Amino acid sequence: MKKYAIGLDNGGTMTKAALFDLEGRELCVSSRKTPVFAPKPGYSERDMEAVWQANCACVREVLERSGIAPEAVIGLAVCGHGKGLYLWGRDGRPACPGIGSTDNRAWRVVERWYADGTHDRLYPQLCQQLLACQQAALLRWMKENDPGIYRNIQYVFSVKDYVRFRLTGEAYSEATDVSGSGLMDVKNGRFDPALLEALGIGEVFDALPPLVYSSQRCGAVTDEAAALTGLLPGTPVAGGMFDVDACAIASAVTRPGQICTITGTWSINEFISDHPITGTAIAMNSLYAIPGYYLLEESSATSAGNLDWAIQNCIDPRGLTGAALYDELGRMVERVPPEDSEVYYLPFLYGSNAHPLAKASFVGMTSYHTAAHLVRAVFEGVAFSHKTHIDRLLSVAEPPRSIRMAGGAANSRVWVQMFADVLGCPIETVNGVSELGALGCAMAACVAAGVFPDYGAAAQRMVRINPPVDPDGARHEIYRKKFENYSAISAALDTVWDRFTV
Repeated sequence: MKKYAIGLDNGGTMTKAALFDLEGRELCVSSRKTPVFAPKPGYSERDMEAVWQANCACVREVLERSGIAPEAVIGLAVCGHGKGLYLWGRDGRPACPGIGSTDNRAWRVVERWYADGTHDRLYPQLCQQLLACQQAALLRWMKENDPGIYRNIQYVFSVKDYVRFRLTGEAYSEATDVSGSGLMDVKNGRFDPALLEALGIGEVFDALPPLVYSSQRCGAVTDEAAALTGLLPGTPVAGGMFDVDACAIASAVTRPGQICTITGTWSINEFISDHPITGTAIAMNSLYAIPGYYLLEESSATSAGNLDWAIQNCIDPRGLTGAALYDELGRMVERVPPEDSEVYYLPFLYGSNAHPLAKASFVGMTSYHTAAHLVRAVFEGVAFSHKTHIDRLLSVAEPPRSIRMAGGAANSRVWVQMFADVLGCPIETVNGVSELGALGCAMAACVAAGVFPDYGAAAQRMVRINPPVDPDGARHEIYRKKFENYSAISAALDTVWDRFTV
């Protein structure tokens, strides 16, 4: 009987399941949108039970639509957005709504940690900046603002660890996620009660489940989960990983010297190293999906999610979806040469890599400009935001021969070419796979099942890289000047954001 693996990907708004054969061919995909609620400015919440039910529905649908027998599934794994907070209560149910990675309610907590020197004291262990959307800051905020919920915590989870817990009934902290949470001594790869005490959340130590790695077996599908998903009871479940690790694994980033950029709600830009690199412009060191490696990450919530908002609110997509929509948007962008548009867009709808209170902005618009100018400005603004991060990575890394690209922008030929032109570097994408995060999870399931000895062997069989898209020298020079303008506009507006109250 031919064998298959399933990957589950829990993004900030979408849940997806994808079925793969052991050659990495994507055979069936199912997705569900899970509503995000903003009860107050800066909040981003989700119903945890709805997230779980969406995962179950997606798995069931890929099995039913593909016609694959459940006994042919060798295993599955889950990835998900990093940061955020999903709490399981002592009463055996979610302790509160799930908190997403774009939540900013705890920004004053982080501001205090920087002002009073807490971050500087802990940085040698943390190896990363502290962020308002991390579990550490959100837990401190919860302790101060909702102590009843705080006292009820049984387990602290990321979204994917929560979903795996619901699949198996076993609680674990998988390394790639928890090492980016602000809760972990990343330098030494362990939980440290003294570090948590210094953050003012020492009580959380007992709520941190045991540490595991992405390709470890972490239990099996329970009878209850089997009834909801259509899987067989006892189907193995691997640790899974942070979605940016999953996309990197699915892009065959298995050794140092490779840079990966991921264009989702978050602008993720990363490479791996056999040691943490601290004391530099790099914001984040975390543990990579491959034991022995660290993931060096520059990121912010400033990427392709801005285009989704623009489509919903500024652009008439004429009912187009998927590849047809990206093709139409690409044609709109190409109607306006880059040198003929002086409209700039700061992609700060969900977060910023400039001032912490910065807002999204179109700058330079007149009555002459059209929807095509706005679409081009969004495309360019997202690419420029990625360049801001990649330039920081390149301050400590050798320039790569090419950059691997994943996420929404990778679906657009025009946007991929723009990234190549803006960055001045060839761009590579993965062939034949729409759900890279799910593929990375399927690879984890295969390694956990013993199909492959490691991720390198899995990548050789399951990942196919498209030929690189080379930069255009003339356009690279145009974009170099436009990036200078973009940076100057962002810096100028930094002087006004403190005047905004929300």
